[in-house]
Amino acid sequence: MTAPAAPRVAARSFALSHLDRLESEAVHILREVAGEFERPVILFSGGKDSMVVVHLALKAFTPAPVPFPLLHVDTGHNFPEVLDFRDRVVAAHGLRLHAVPVQDYIDSGMLRERPDGTRNPLQTLPLTETIRTERFDAVFGGARRDEEKARAKERVFSLRDEFSQWDPRRQRPELWNLYNGRHAPGEHVRVFPLSNWTELDVWQYIARERIELPQIYFAHRREVFQRDGMWLTAGAWGGPTKAERVTTRQVRYRTVGDMSCTGAVESEARTVEDVIAEITRSRLTERGATRADDKLSEAAMEDRKREGYF
Repeated sequence: MTAPAAPRVAARSFALSHLDRLESEAVHILREVAGEFERPVILFSGGKDSMVVVHLALKAFTPAPVPFPLLHVDTGHNFPEVLDFRDRVVAAHGLRLHAVPVQDYIDSGMLRERPDGTRNPLQTLPLTETIRTERFDAVFGGARRDEEKARAKERVFSLRDEFSQWDPRRQRPELWNLYNGRHAPGEHVRVFPLSNWTELDVWQYIARERIELPQIYFAHRREVFQRDGMWLTAGAWGGPTKAERVTTRQVRYRTVGDMSCTGAVESEARTVEDVIAEITRSRLTERGATRADDKLSEAAMEDRKREGYF
């Protein structure tokens, strides 16, 4: 008598979802840096991309604390609600924050105010000086390749020379997720865990993980004025001029930076789900639609990166 056949068990699928794969890659990058470098730091402004990087770091090292401090170069013209959010996140998770004011460099004479009032380009010197004096050898950023064509050239591990300058010809191949962090004394590596994410991926991940963000990312009533096709917020940086009329609009911000160069978009998106639907319909990148500093020239971002910018 033959033995009965073993029951057939349905095959179980262990395939990761798209967001799971992106999360797994980012967590791997964070842990790789923790094991390979001595003094990493996370750039953290309180914006959505840097908030996702901090959230990933919390997941990567739990139950231990995040082994990296945070660094924010504060232009003095940042949105107050974003700075308040930044400080609440730092306090809630027991994180360490290096806040570097651009105003200190202006007061000392090392930097001069620009005629247009924007301080976004003035962040480069405080950033590179802080990296040098604190001896940070790996600097995490939330930049993504889909944001802008110069950022599309970046590797996940982006080598910077002793002057913090970026040379695309020195970028190294990254085959099979193998990252080369080797660098000479004085050099450092900028690390981008979200390189392969899109704006839509970021928002879908925020929805899935229920990540809190500043309310500035959602539709609200705000006094704004129009300049170069963008809705800007009035502030101490110098806007608006007498010829620019202030009006109240329902807007939200797709990206957050210096008030002088970050434009709002008119929007009805009050929830994360509304934002996802809005982004799905959009045909403009977030920086292309809302960042005046990227419109100075065709190579504006690449020129700033060569000087040591994020």
